[in-house]
Amino acid sequence: MGSFRIQGNAKLKGEIIPQGAKNEALQILCAVLLTEETVTIHKIPNIRDVMKLIDLLDDIGVEVEKLGDESYRFTANNIDLKYLDSDEYKKKAASLRGSVMMLGPLLARFGKASIPKPGGDKIGRRRLDTHFLGFKKLGAEFKYDNKTSHFSIEAKNGLTGTYMLLEEASVTGTANIIMAAVMAKGKTTIYNAACEPYIQQLCRMMVRMGANIHGIGSNLLTIEGVERLSGTTHTMLPDMIEIGSFIGMAAMTQSEITIKDARIDQLGIIPEMFQKLGIKMEFHGDDIHIPAQDSYTIDTFIDGSILTVADAVWPGFTPDLLSIVLVTATQAQGTVLVHQKMFESRLFFVDKLIDMGAQIILCDPHRATVIGLDRKVNLRGIQMTSPDIRAGVSLLIAALSADGESVIHNVEQIDRGYQYIDKRLNALGANIERMD
Repeated sequence: MGSFRIQGNAKLKGEIIPQGAKNEALQILCAVLLTEETVTIHKIPNIRDVMKLIDLLDDIGVEVEKLGDESYRFTANNIDLKYLDSDEYKKKAASLRGSVMMLGPLLARFGKASIPKPGGDKIGRRRLDTHFLGFKKLGAEFKYDNKTSHFSIEAKNGLTGTYMLLEEASVTGTANIIMAAVMAKGKTTIYNAACEPYIQQLCRMMVRMGANIHGIGSNLLTIEGVERLSGTTHTMLPDMIEIGSFIGMAAMTQSEITIKDARIDQLGIIPEMFQKLGIKMEFHGDDIHIPAQDSYTIDTFIDGSILTVADAVWPGFTPDLLSIVLVTATQAQGTVLVHQKMFESRLFFVDKLIDMGAQIILCDPHRATVIGLDRKVNLRGIQMTSPDIRAGVSLLIAALSADGESVIHNVEQIDRGYQYIDKRLNALGANIERMD
């Protein structure tokens, strides 16, 4: 288990380029299974989850060619479906949440797929019902083995387009169902579809491959099935979660940072939400400049009541940044209620922040009230363990701003979502030592 030793009171300065989007990468990589032709993908982040998925694709028979640090070529013309029954596949797929999105493309192209119960962050219940209910609507038969926690899906007579209302606007569920529907017979209508920029990217990529998808960017998608898809070239968006993390980090450490090539047009209300915490930003073309601030004051509602920040389905605020908002608010002036609606275990890391001196009331598994210290009392360095990707980076931000030295264990969790984070922040002036 790896650890970071962090020297606090860091003042960072300089430019940083966000990595390719992790959540988009996991969808896009699975989509290469839809065609036997070559698919070239640029801006792939070198992070643990993504590399594990590429390794899994290679094992199942996809020809993988690395073209550069962030560019790969994939050709899925020799898929070995027997590998899905192997113990090695079950072990590897179970360790990666994103492996579930292999189901839709395999089902569409080969009529069957299977997967063990996938892993990922332990942030609460993460049901797969949306995925399998969608597949069943398209005509597939679903089986689940309680003893082995193994999912299998098969469409003996092929998939047929239909109308469906998703019971939740699941991003991975929507992606999986779209990838299954693009080669189904007839028309598929998906209501309450997720419409995050990553879903839009996936849809536009498949349209270039020959898919017929209408309503991209909305929660109502109409898909006319086609017989086959061709190859394409795709470049991924910068990671909006990393961009939000850098904004919060700049404010917490009183640093001057410029985030380059941020694709501001794809960030939704993320900049606005951090501005509500009092963080100043300047937008220069596609770059975000965060000037050093001695202090920042949290907004209130019009009647003077305490601001509430809650996650919501896109174009609402993404749940992946609530941990960053929470830690950033600890040194603000004012109070904010953070309401994590989607996952009931994602706020449990606040006990580490409380140990560092933050004033936080954990109201229940979904809500925490943060009383900003306004820098009158600095956080103090402690030893702690990263429970998941986003909480891990939040603790890293807290440690960079704290007095003294902090040690964060289990940084493999951070590595799952953030590319070379220690090296990139050290280039801005941080003092982070990686220890094995």
